[in-house]
Amino acid sequence: MKVAIAGAGNVGVHIAADLKAAGHDVLLIEQDPDLVARLAPTLAVRWINADACEVSSMHLAGLAEIDVVVAATGDDEDNLVISLLAKQEFAVPRVVARVNHPHNEWLFNETWGVDVSVSTPHLLTALVEEAVSVGSLVRLLQFADARLVEVTLADDSPATDQAISDLGVPRDATIVAIVRERHVIVPRGETWMKPGDEVLALVTHEAEDELKALLVGPTPT
Repeated sequence: MKVAIAGAGNVGVHIAADLKAAGHDVLLIEQDPDLVARLAPTLAVRWINADACEVSSMHLAGLAEIDVVVAATGDDEDNLVISLLAKQEFAVPRVVARVNHPHNEWLFNETWGVDVSVSTPHLLTALVEEAVSVGSLVRLLQFADARLVEVTLADDSPATDQAISDLGVPRDATIVAIVRERHVIVPRGETWMKPGDEVLALVTHEAEDELKALLVGPTPT
């Protein structure tokens, strides 16, 4: 897989190193020449000293041949511009963008060419909630048109002691995995839900409340 990463800060460099170690073809784009000169000898990926917000520079970088673009700079405005260029100008199939300031997360959507946005503060909050919450629906990851959510079923969950096929899962939602006693279960229609199950589901924004009612219960009025 060919991956282009915009921004050679700590985040971008670590992503590049991990992807390179996994066998991917990695291109790092950084506009600071001193940073490129200092880091390039330490990381054996392709480097380009260019501004990822400039269309001409990205043409020279061969962005049209890239499978995934990661906008990982420390500036949200730059990350949005990079995402939009990657999607609209070069038709990159997958665009992942870093959100530096949580208040800007609402901007990182398909309008700006973002397929997946990652906000570190929100992700950390979700992981804390996921670790300690029972009977609450926790949003783990945000995609352009859907989100990955998790809920640990409480004893009084409407879903306990029922088969998935009998739940009436919304059309715009799907249960993708169940973790039970440290084992991952691939869910099928005949799979029964049990108290304590960690249920992972992919759901659109519109269907989230309906799915929550099935797994958690109705919201108190």
